[in-house]
Amino acid sequence: MRVALFLTCFNDTLFPGTGHAVVTVLERLGHTVDFPLEQTCCGQMHFNTGYRPEAVPMVERFARTFEEYDAVVTPSASCAGMVRDHHPVLARDHGTDALRAQVVELTSRVCEFTEFLTDVLDVTDVGARFPHRVAYHPTCHSLRGLRLGDRPYRLLSAVKDIELVDLPTADSCCGFGGTFALKNAETSSAMLADKTGGVLDSGAEVLCAADNSCLMHIGGGLSRQDSTVRTMHLAEILAATAGGTR
Repeated sequence: MRVALFLTCFNDTLFPGTGHAVVTVLERLGHTVDFPLEQTCCGQMHFNTGYRPEAVPMVERFARTFEEYDAVVTPSASCAGMVRDHHPVLARDHGTDALRAQVVELTSRVCEFTEFLTDVLDVTDVGARFPHRVAYHPTCHSLRGLRLGDRPYRLLSAVKDIELVDLPTADSCCGFGGTFALKNAETSSAMLADKTGGVLDSGAEVLCAADNSCLMHIGGGLSRQDSTVRTMHLAEILAATAGGTR
């Protein structure tokens, strides 16, 4: 199986360690992972803010970059949702017949990281060890978009020495939402306050999720409260074998 990592521009710029973690886990499971250097943005920012025709070149580039791979794995539920749900819309509304066919064929091979592990590789125990108290935040895209369900919990539950704790109101939004946090700052801050309150009440040492964008938002809120709670992408926990750090 030819596997490609779609790291996303957000992770590549701010959290490249997450990409290393994904590769570490997949190589531990016996797979070789390619990182096509031609990859760029999936176009989510453009799509969400109304610049839909302008996002089409990114759809074309994505399809051209990843068309030869059997599986395209990304550590971002948000970007996986963009590719699977909205690339076909952009190709249909603003693309050629050839692009529409190419996109439809490719999107079925795009997987969020936990989906790939559980659904494609049929694996839950990836050989990780992480002796810390961990809470999982199901981001809106992972919960309501991709409907990941218990996949992340099954993977975390198999980690050696981990202590999973419940996160109060886990299914509530953290308030990030990309440009939502900028355009609706007061509402976003109120939602963030509720979320960080739940994190602190959980007693967790580490908060993890499938999207670094939400973790960045929550982590910022925690740091402004001088909290010692760390934020880590789920992939980094699964890659850890002796404790793990951000």
